[in-house]
Amino acid sequence: MSRVFVTGSADGLGLLAARQLVGDGHRVTLHARSEERAEQARRALPEADAVVVGDVSALDAMRSVAAQVDALGRHDAVIHNVAVGYQEPRRIETADGLAHVFAVNVLAPYVLTVLIDRPSRLIYLSSGMHRSGRADVDDPQWVRRRWNGSRAYSESKLYDAMLSRAVARRWPDVRSNAVDPGWVPTRMGGRGAPDDLRLGADTQAWLAVTDDPATGGYFYHREPHSAVPTTPEAEDALIDYCAGLSGIPFP
Repeated sequence: MSRVFVTGSADGLGLLAARQLVGDGHRVTLHARSEERAEQARRALPEADAVVVGDVSALDAMRSVAAQVDALGRHDAVIHNVAVGYQEPRRIETADGLAHVFAVNVLAPYVLTVLIDRPSRLIYLSSGMHRSGRADVDDPQWVRRRWNGSRAYSESKLYDAMLSRAVARRWPDVRSNAVDPGWVPTRMGGRGAPDDLRLGADTQAWLAVTDDPATGGYFYHREPHSAVPTTPEAEDALIDYCAGLSGIPFP
């Protein structure tokens, strides 16, 4: 039996992955951005061990969520599922002055990775849309560029794959992998999405408990797939950038 923390698990793919893990006999900690959403998560999956609360668009909340998880005891795996989508019509700035998409989709996984007691497995939710992103960190906050919500989301999902690879290199004792869940009919994906919703949650749940794959991979429906290649230098630049933004160095 494993103990797994799933970010962004009040609904959607995160909740489905958590439900699958519980059904397979594992212990799960859920995460919601507010108390109202936390109560929704408790009703949806009463078998979960606990629900931690925090809107991870804010740095203080990222730190709080990490502290809440560690207070519960060590987890064997963390699924970095939390994300916002590609439909933001303008650049939204967080309380910390960061681009909302980058803060939630990239910086939060970075901060939680660094601050949560190191698990045996880390899973980062990417997307097939990452292929439209660019790997450099010249303007990840979209300060100089004209806002494009779809591109900003795609870029964030490429960064998630890069983060997974960087962690795999730096922590060889941890299985760190990225997942493309497919275009599934969630609130983010829309009702017309063609992929199987159940399969969209299956791979991250599997990676959270299996000893099969090694590390540094990119998976779709439990099979290794090719992702946009990036260099260790670009991946390290992303780590350094997130460390600088958050004030939390990678150990």
